[in-house]
Amino acid sequence: MSNDHSAHSESGHGGAGAYAIGFVLAVILTAASFMIVMGHSLSPSGTLMAISVLAAIQVVVHLIFFLHMNTTAEAKWNNNVFFFTLMFVAIFIIGTMFIMTNTAEHMMSR
Repeated sequence: MSNDHSAHSESGHGGAGAYAIGFVLAVILTAASFMIVMGHSLSPSGTLMAISVLAAIQVVVHLIFFLHMNTTAEAKWNNNVFFFTLMFVAIFIIGTMFIMTNTAEHMMSR
């Protein structure tokens, strides 16, 4: 029974190995971003695209290895809260952009 308990707790929160993997991946992604910027090997738009892709990958790495977002039943509420927060932030940003654009258009017409 103790094996089931330790396997269950390790799958929910990961062990030191999972944290080490997450840390190494985060360092690699950060170093790659730094080298892309400092190397000036891409155009400005290419650099922005590469940094954006690496940032999105790093967000996923942090969600999986440090915030323990996974598809297990125990993480269901965490996932629901995360997606609700993501939806709220998206609505907030899109609404703000709409209001600012609409306001700017109406103020410039006078």
